[in-house]
Amino acid sequence: MVQYESPPLDLSFAALSDATRRGIIDQLGRGDASITSLADKFQMTLTGMKKHVQVLERAGLVVTQKVGRVRTCKLGKRGLKAEAEWIEAHRRLFEARFEALDEIISEMKQEGSDD
Repeated sequence: MVQYESPPLDLSFAALSDATRRGIIDQLGRGDASITSLADKFQMTLTGMKKHVQVLERAGLVVTQKVGRVRTCKLGKRGLKAEAEWIEAHRRLFEARFEALDEIISEMKQEGSDD
């Protein structure tokens, strides 16, 4: 299989494909949080939350820091710029194709009404 995108995009989109991980990103957008508090918020085990956070960390979307016995999570500094640019480029491509299709349909309707 041919791969078109860079691994960082693959990691980001894979991480964001899960609703819980998107929820974690939303929650961390409001402020830093411990893994324990995230696990409580999402009603899951610490082990389960650690796995979700690790996926987000590998994608560079979240960073963690351990102070004493508490591991605190916060949003990564790189943000989602590359992902947003990829989505925007493809949105424009789809939009252009739909506009071209609309023009063809309009022409066909016009030809049909001329008869």
